[in-house]
Amino acid sequence: MQKNASGKGLQRGLEERHVTLMSLGAAIGVGLFLGSASAIKLAGPGILLAYVFSGMIMFFIMRALGEMAIQKPVAGSFSQYARDYLGPLAGYITGWNYWFLWVVTCMAEITAVGIYMEFWFPDTPRWIWALAALLIMAAVNFLAVKAYGEIEFWFALIKIAAIIFMIAIGVGMIVFGIGNDGIATGISNLWKHGGFFPNGITGVLMSLQMVMFAYLGIEMIGVTAGEVKNPEKTLSRAIDTVFWRILIFYVGALFVILSIYPWTEIGTQGSPFVLTFEKIGIPAAAGIINFVVLTAALSSCNGGIFSTARMLFNLAENGEAPKAYNKLNKNGVPNLAVLATAGALLIGVVLNYLVPAQVFTWVTSISTFGAIWTWCMILLSQIRYRKGLTLEQKQGLKYKMPLYPFTSYLSLTFLIGVVGLMAYFPDTRIALIVGPVWLIILVAFYYGKGFHKKNKAQNEDHK
Repeated sequence: MQKNASGKGLQRGLEERHVTLMSLGAAIGVGLFLGSASAIKLAGPGILLAYVFSGMIMFFIMRALGEMAIQKPVAGSFSQYARDYLGPLAGYITGWNYWFLWVVTCMAEITAVGIYMEFWFPDTPRWIWALAALLIMAAVNFLAVKAYGEIEFWFALIKIAAIIFMIAIGVGMIVFGIGNDGIATGISNLWKHGGFFPNGITGVLMSLQMVMFAYLGIEMIGVTAGEVKNPEKTLSRAIDTVFWRILIFYVGALFVILSIYPWTEIGTQGSPFVLTFEKIGIPAAAGIINFVVLTAALSSCNGGIFSTARMLFNLAENGEAPKAYNKLNKNGVPNLAVLATAGALLIGVVLNYLVPAQVFTWVTSISTFGAIWTWCMILLSQIRYRKGLTLEQKQGLKYKMPLYPFTSYLSLTFLIGVVGLMAYFPDTRIALIVGPVWLIILVAFYYGKGFHKKNKAQNEDHK
C-alpha cells in the first residue's frame, strides 16, 4: 500500500479481472469502431501486418513495465521508475506529460459523447451531454477503487462483447454465407482490389502512427500497480493476457471487416461495424453500435481520469505538484487530484466550442507524441534498472523481459522510427511541433519552480 504524508494509503482493491478489463477498456476505444477506416485507407489490407508488428512491440514494452512493476508496485508507475532510474527531471516530465495526454484524450472522448447522443436527441445541444458525461465519470472516480473497478469492468465488457459478436458473425458470413443468402464471401477481398499492399509499403508506414496511437492505454496496467491485490500474480497475468486479447480484437475484427468488404468501400458508408450488423439483417444496427461506441468513449474517459489522478498523486508525493493532490478521501481516493483533472476537462469542453475544430485536432496530436514519450521512458527505465542489478538480483527476477536486451533496443528503435515517420508525413508533422513545445514548457517550470534544487538537496540528505 502506497501511503501519503498523513499515513493513509491507496487501497489495494483491484482484482485481476478489474485490471485486465480496465486496460482493455482504455485501449479499445472509438479508434477501433470509427477511426480504423482512415488507417485502412492508407494501408489497405496491409493494415493487418501493421497491427500485428506494432502489437508485438507493445507486448515487449508491457513486459519491460511488468518487470519493474512486479518488483516495485507503486502508484505513478512509470513516472516513478523514470525518477528512480533516469533522474528526477525524467520522472517529473513523464508524470506531467502522461497527465496532459490523457486530459487531452478525455476532452476528445467527452466531446464524442455529445456527438453520439445526437443520434437519439438531435435537438439537445452537444455541450449538455459532454458536461453530463464529465460529471458522471468524475463522480465514479470518487468511489472506492474496488467499486470503480467494477463499473469499469462492465463498461469494457459491453464493447468487448460487441467485438466478439461481430467477429463471430463475420466468420459465419465468410465461411457459411450467413447474412449473404448462404453464399460464403471467403477472404478474396484481402487481395482482390490492388493486392494486399495496394499503396505499397509506404501506405503501411504512413498508418503506423495511427496504429500505435490505437494501443495507447495498455500501459494503464502499470498505473494500477499501487492499488492491485497480489501485484506479482495479478500484474503478470494481466500483462500477458491483455496483449493477446487486444491483438485478437483489433486484428480479428479488422480481418473480418476487410474480408467481407472491399477495403476501398470502407469508410464511405459509415462505420464498418454498423455495415456488418446491417448486412445480417439487424435493423437496429446503427442504434446498437451507437450505444457500444458511447460506452467505449465513457470507458476510455473513465480510465483516463483514474490514471491521471494517480499521476498527480505521485507528483504531489514528490513535491512536484500541489501537496493537496496528495490527500485521500475516506475511500482511499486522491479526491482533489480527481477534481483537478475534471476541472481541466471542463476547460476543454468550453474551448471545444470556442475555437475552430482543427485547433482542437492539433492539440490532440500531443497524445500521440506523449504516448511515444511514455513508452520510451518505460524502456529506458527498464534498461537502466537491469544494468543496476547484481547477477544474483537478475537471477531472482520474478518476471523477466524476454530476450533482453535485444527486445528493449528493438522496441526503442521502432518508436524512434515512428517519430521519424511523423516528421516525414505532413499530416502528422504538427505533433512534432506541439509535443516538444509542451516538453520545453515542462522543463522551464521544473527549473523555474526550483524543483531541481529541491531534488538535489534531497539526494544529498539521502547520502
